Amino acid sequence: MNNYENKPEYSTNPAPFRAIRDWRQDDRPRERCIKHGASSLSDAELLAILISSGTKGFSALDASKALLGQHQSLSGLSVCDISQFTQMKGLGPAKAVTLIAAFEIGKRISSAAMPKLKTIKGPEDVARHYIPRLAGLKKEIFITLLLDSSNKIFRDVIISEGSLNASIVHPREVFKIAISESAASIILLHNHPSGNPEPSKEDIEITLQLVDAGKLLDINVFDHIIIAGKEYTSLANKGII
Repeated sequence: MNNYENKPEYSTNPAPFRAIRDWRQDDRPRERCIKHGASSLSDAELLAILISSGTKGFSALDASKALLGQHQSLSGLSVCDISQFTQMKGLGPAKAVTLIAAFEIGKRISSAAMPKLKTIKGPEDVARHYIPRLAGLKKEIFITLLLDSSNKIFRDVIISEGSLNASIVHPREVFKIAISESAASIILLHNHPSGNPEPSKEDIEITLQLVDAGKLLDINVFDHIIIAGKEYTSLANKGII
């Protein structure tokens, strides 16, 4: 017997599209936000408010749900660039810029809320401070932390962005700012977008190269910390430095 016998027939015609403005007021994201507060809205509804309007047959909420489906979360969306947003139906440069600006505001608020990292006792202090900053990034960023003679971090500098290799992480670039700022020592830091915190062969080679260069310049390389999601690896703890 056919399993679908005696079942009600389903229409092959899609339900008519209804723009958000045609929804009941209690169902509209803006009205719900006003009445119940932003915390009552889903991620998709918050994005829909920023996107504002959709196109024929594709509402702002449809676009929001599609974006979240592609990038898994708001965190994933927060590192998208304009070209990634404008690939979505109904999103032009103006709406893409609105989303990027909103995410940047959130990042700045989060960064301002983090206490300034000064004296460090170990790699866990560095990781705890930089994990929120590097979380969700889809490209590798190499950072040098500059320390004074009291082992206090007084500045961090982005050295390169992109795949980590000797051509873009050169001792000259790493130590140039350390010398000009009279740093007594440095800590190296970069992220692994793959989520694997273990150092690669290239990571180890570059680290040893930079340690040797630091010895010649009398600038100690205390550690090289790799951050991957919420995890990290300290090359000093692994005995590589």
